[in-house]
Amino acid sequence: MKDRIMLRNRLCTINPGVSPEDVIVAFPFDLAPEGDVKTDGFVAVTTSDVYVYEKDVLMLRLKSADIDEYIFSNGVGCVFAECVTNGVHRLLCRATMAQRDLISSIIWQLNRRMERSTYSYAYEEETDVKCPNCGRRYPPDSHVCPHCTAKKGYIKRVWEIAKPYRYFILASVLLYFISAGVQLLPAYLNKLLIDNYIQAEGAFERSASADFIIGFIGVILSLLGVNILTRLIGIVRGVTLIEAGTRMMVSLRSMVFDKIQRLSVSKISKRTAGELMNRVTDDTNQLQNFIMNDIGGFFEQMLIFLAVSVIIIAYDWRLAVLILIPVPIVIFANRAFHKFMHRVFHRQWVMNSRANTILHDIFSGIRVVKAYGSERREMERYDEATKNECEAQIRAESFFAKFSPLMSFLMGLGEFFLLYYVGTKILSHEMTLGDMQLFTTYVSIIYGPLRWLSNFPRRYERTMTSIVKIFDIIDEDVDVADKKDAVDMKIEGKIEFHDVSFGYDSGNNVLHGINLTVEPGDFVGIVGRSGVGKSTLINLVMRLYDVDDGSITIDGVDIRDISQSSLRSQIGVVLQETFLFSGTVYDNIAYAKPDATRDEVLAAAKLAGAHSFIMKMPDAYNTRVGERGHTLSGGERQRIAIARALLHDPRILILDEATASLDTETEKQIQDALQILSKNRTTLAIAHRLSTLRNATKLIVLDKGTVAEVGTHDELMRRGGIYYGLVMAQRQMSKMSAGA
Repeated sequence: MKDRIMLRNRLCTINPGVSPEDVIVAFPFDLAPEGDVKTDGFVAVTTSDVYVYEKDVLMLRLKSADIDEYIFSNGVGCVFAECVTNGVHRLLCRATMAQRDLISSIIWQLNRRMERSTYSYAYEEETDVKCPNCGRRYPPDSHVCPHCTAKKGYIKRVWEIAKPYRYFILASVLLYFISAGVQLLPAYLNKLLIDNYIQAEGAFERSASADFIIGFIGVILSLLGVNILTRLIGIVRGVTLIEAGTRMMVSLRSMVFDKIQRLSVSKISKRTAGELMNRVTDDTNQLQNFIMNDIGGFFEQMLIFLAVSVIIIAYDWRLAVLILIPVPIVIFANRAFHKFMHRVFHRQWVMNSRANTILHDIFSGIRVVKAYGSERREMERYDEATKNECEAQIRAESFFAKFSPLMSFLMGLGEFFLLYYVGTKILSHEMTLGDMQLFTTYVSIIYGPLRWLSNFPRRYERTMTSIVKIFDIIDEDVDVADKKDAVDMKIEGKIEFHDVSFGYDSGNNVLHGINLTVEPGDFVGIVGRSGVGKSTLINLVMRLYDVDDGSITIDGVDIRDISQSSLRSQIGVVLQETFLFSGTVYDNIAYAKPDATRDEVLAAAKLAGAHSFIMKMPDAYNTRVGERGHTLSGGERQRIAIARALLHDPRILILDEATASLDTETEKQIQDALQILSKNRTTLAIAHRLSTLRNATKLIVLDKGTVAEVGTHDELMRRGGIYYGLVMAQRQMSKMSAGA
């Protein structure tokens, strides 16, 4: 908003004839019309004119009333904003991809203003990609700034998630406290052993006495008891932490997975599979390890450090000062390198996600890889990704390989002071060997926590990187969400589109101004050239996306007022890209209705024309289809998918190129089955072969994102319009194929 005000003021300064109230919107651009030449320019749209300035020089002026449409388009490494005046395209500006979201949203709003005479900044503000605190751009598809994240806030939220298991965590922390206290006992017992028995005056003469032997054995047994107690506490503590950490990890994974499933297809598709898998598995594992190994350890080491410090200070505060001199240095050094460590671990996380994504793509498309003989190329691509991850990891580990020994040396300086101090005390007979052993043990103990704590920031930053990534998903806005008062309803099947517009990108509408009515029981065919919005239309009916403008109603109720579970439980879908889960044929058909009887599954398979080929398989319905159904042909996968939809017994049946992979004979069988099944239910069908839609009660022809023609096959053929042209083109192709 601040940038827009600055541009508006800049325009009014350059052109005093324009008043601030006349400016509808102004936006910057940073590329010259041609080449890679950077520039400083802006476009200003006022109530009367459109101005294009470059370095405050007027380059173009158009009358707003003469503009028919604004157009946003992607170029190679740049974007374009254009307008159409009297059928002529005029370039307004070029910009780098960094300004893509801003310009596309403004173009979308300008077109909307031409239709409705209103302009809203709301959509534009949602595309802001900079952190308001530091001004840095957010990471891709994120609204969390890694430089400004409030660590305390995230830790508090983690604790809220851990609350159901807080008693396990608190019990483990208590056990850490007990363990810390027990670890201080062996040093004192060793002192008793040395001073009272091994180096005691007259120890040799008294060694045969019963009291001496009992005392000596008592100290040894005490050391054994402390050792056993330490082990037992460790076992109980470990089991408790495993219980807490594992339960919390499962809960957190479920939370992240549930949130991902509630996101729209649009938001999910903006993230790679490797990235999403990282957040569900690796990041939650990192947090689990931190809870199980580091939180309790932090309290234990701090307690040991404080307890030993108090003991040493009580004995001689000057000795304590000499020993603890390195502590402030270590704290300051860790603080100084905090931001560097955060950046390093963030980059390492990104590189790991990219490598996982490439691996996922290769395994998912292994047949394509082999078909094109691209194994070596894919190996090189994965090697490059792992090389980048390796470099990021080497950078991190190399830093700590240099940093940690330096910190260890600084912390070890106190040991040299101790040697001098203890040596002089013994030589002057002011300290016994037992006292020396006690203090050297305590000093070695105190340096243990210091060394542990010096490495703690490393583990902490790694964990915080994962926590930020987890909450980045959890905090993502659900753009296709149920209303609080969403209803469950029984669908009859009347579908109405009321002035519907929609675009996947903010600047380009795939559909605009769609008005349609589909009556219950209609078999509606949706046809048109590629890219006109056929699949988009059915995606909107399934509410995989929400419309940008207008509304879609089912039985008079806006689908945004119907709960998604109720809506989709009554819609059966066979998509153009058939997907089968890894499992048996039976499981894939029964997926639509898990409680279906075997007879129902078989009936659906028979109606879909799948039963005959299933029975020829080695294990019939128990045959495993492999990942994505790779052991089946395209036609077989399609028929199983159709059987799955039919078993669902939907009120609305959606077929997106459902018979595209079938031969003519099988297609005829399925078309006959669909004709019977479509009775008393609404069917929306997209078909590549227009001949399969002859019996449709209504055909909808889409062109340029709008409804161009509506009617039956015969009506549209007599009209001689777009549909007629499509049919004639297909007939010509069929003749050419037959001739060949």
